[in-house]
Amino acid sequence: MRFAVIGIDHRHIYHMIDGLIEAGAKCAGFVAETTDIKIREGIRERFPDLQSVPDGQVFLDDPSVDIIVTAAVPNARAAIAIAAMRAGKDVMADKPGITDYGQLAEVKKVSEETGRIFSICFSERFVVPSTGVAQKLIADGSIGRVIQTVGLGPHRLNRAIRPDWFFDPAFYGGILVDIASHQIDQFLTYTGSEDAEIISSTVGHFGADDIPAFQDFGEVLLRSSYSTGYIRVDWFTADGLSTWGDGRLIILGTEGTIELRKYVDIAGREGTDHVFLVSGKGTKHIDASSEPITYFKSFLEDVRNRSETTMKQSHVFTVSRLALDAQQQATTLTSRPALRSLENKQ
Repeated sequence: MRFAVIGIDHRHIYHMIDGLIEAGAKCAGFVAETTDIKIREGIRERFPDLQSVPDGQVFLDDPSVDIIVTAAVPNARAAIAIAAMRAGKDVMADKPGITDYGQLAEVKKVSEETGRIFSICFSERFVVPSTGVAQKLIADGSIGRVIQTVGLGPHRLNRAIRPDWFFDPAFYGGILVDIASHQIDQFLTYTGSEDAEIISSTVGHFGADDIPAFQDFGEVLLRSSYSTGYIRVDWFTADGLSTWGDGRLIILGTEGTIELRKYVDIAGREGTDHVFLVSGKGTKHIDASSEPITYFKSFLEDVRNRSETTMKQSHVFTVSRLALDAQQQATTLTSRPALRSLENKQ
């Protein structure tokens, strides 16, 4: 299997390239154009043998290229995917792969017409070992039937390294389309729900005054016919934390709970991928850091066999639609004045 990269505007491209190569695919190269030259430099440093080209059409016209991978500016990913599928290629897109309803309709239409796979790499599930352990525990009946998930997705802003488009919702779709798509994916997966509805959603800006359009806080309440989910995402991870965010997932079952502390156990155990299980047998900590990542290998098998073992194509579109629904319906909060300003008015 051969893949090529069109769109290197987000650092997630590193683990997408690495994961596919590790799974046995060969990279035909990448398009050098980017809004962040540091990412291009990072690719050349990590993958020095990869060749770059100025125009992605060479990859679309190459019959030996099976897959197009994209981590372009988010609102450009759908167009790249559509062109790739029409050229007979399957697609792996960074999240969000879709940023508006028009893109959703067109990507879905082209995927159905061409029979091509449109996969979104939901990295907070697919490249996190502990999520696989959680799935096994649920399948084994360790916590009974899943009732609710609580997904927390805090991120460090790292403002100095972000390109201009990062702060404009017109390019990234809004915080719920961008980040909360991860947690929506996990809600559907762990509750076994094929669909859900958005009960309420909120976005807001509470940070720097000079980027007022940037959404740095969001939350969602959603439910299926038999489960509920709560999601909170934000860009307020403090610099003192040892990693980019204290991502957590809590899964409530009828007979126990599972908590994933994906990236750090604050002031606790070293390392990543901590799973805490509470069941009728007691409490247990599981070090899931060595659990194998299966997404990339499974994706390649789906491309080869024209199957849907990684995730159903309908799941990708349902997650995208729910993220768009949450974003569209969201109430916008405004930050209250600073305490000093309030004191001056008294």
